[in-house]
Amino acid sequence: MHVGLGLNFQALDGKQSDAEVYAFELGLAARAEAAGFDSLWTPEHHFTDYMMTPNVPQFLSWVAGQTSRIRLGTMVTVLPWHDPVRVVEQFTLLDHLSQGRAIMGLGRGLGRVEFESFRVKMAESRRRFTEYTEAIVTALETGVIEYDGEFYRQPRTRIRPGPYASFRGRRFASSNSPDSLDLIARLGLGAMIIAQKPWDKVVVDLARYRKRFLEVNGEEAPKPVLAMFVCVHEDPAEAQRMREVYLQRYARSTVEHYEFGNVGFAEIEGYEYYAGLAKLIGKLGLDGFNDILADLQAWGTPDRVAETLLRYVDLAQAGGLLVQLCFGGMEQDVARANYDLFVDKVLPRLQAYDVGGDIGVAYSPDVQYAAAE
Repeated sequence: MHVGLGLNFQALDGKQSDAEVYAFELGLAARAEAAGFDSLWTPEHHFTDYMMTPNVPQFLSWVAGQTSRIRLGTMVTVLPWHDPVRVVEQFTLLDHLSQGRAIMGLGRGLGRVEFESFRVKMAESRRRFTEYTEAIVTALETGVIEYDGEFYRQPRTRIRPGPYASFRGRRFASSNSPDSLDLIARLGLGAMIIAQKPWDKVVVDLARYRKRFLEVNGEEAPKPVLAMFVCVHEDPAEAQRMREVYLQRYARSTVEHYEFGNVGFAEIEGYEYYAGLAKLIGKLGLDGFNDILADLQAWGTPDRVAETLLRYVDLAQAGGLLVQLCFGGMEQDVARANYDLFVDKVLPRLQAYDVGGDIGVAYSPDVQYAAAE
């Protein structure tokens, strides 16, 4: 199975300077290929301590120049904040620099502070995402971008350099709500699932996505990619402590950044689903909700972590797994030990697991979700 490393560049609680965060995580990135990871991924975020990752293609180009094998993914590029022409140019250039190793992860964004600072209305994000994606996906295949939509109007323009290779099988979009999964199915994108909801609901949503993808595109969808946060230690008690401290702190940072407690989501077009999260937080309290987010991840001894991750891979019929190993205010010695033990004891077991091919492999038509029957 394809296993990628995710890096987040979080600067929580003033524990480290921005320069210290970058120096340490760039070191993890520089080691990723030799450590055996199949890909390296970073999300896009702006303006806060949540994640300091404002220009992902630039970072991935730095990685490309130091490596020869590892694939390079965005987790994700948030389209409403960008000019589609520039997105096509960035991915095309990254593909040339890396000789075809780029993987395109797309999303429509959720952070209000980011939308406001980019002067983009959140209520327009779903429609912008649809138009921008249609234009970008076509341009990456043809080398020509043009579009005439409600928000995006682009005269026919040739992209140079032209495409290095097709992005079929290496284009994904993050999704949490059922409506978003339906949208990315219609757009012909693979699903990237960042663990933020109960796995039984994920399975139901993915079954609907797979059915919709087949109806619209006439072929089986790519198997989804799962993104998970991981704490591993030989001592179960220390692994539990890591869960209580770092997974909990990461969960709290997510709630804070995305304002999951904001019932006002119900009034914003395309974000109605998240109003339900606000009601759940009101019912459970912030600590109870953070427990749910933390418990969706993986922690424990190497054996337990491997078994947990493979169980989720089986549930989702995933074709790839992305793991985050430095997050939630982890001290550098803790993060380094977490990374090293995962690489030594967990990564080989995951990569030995057969899911039918590399990232982008399609579902087998003969295998169905139990939840879809």
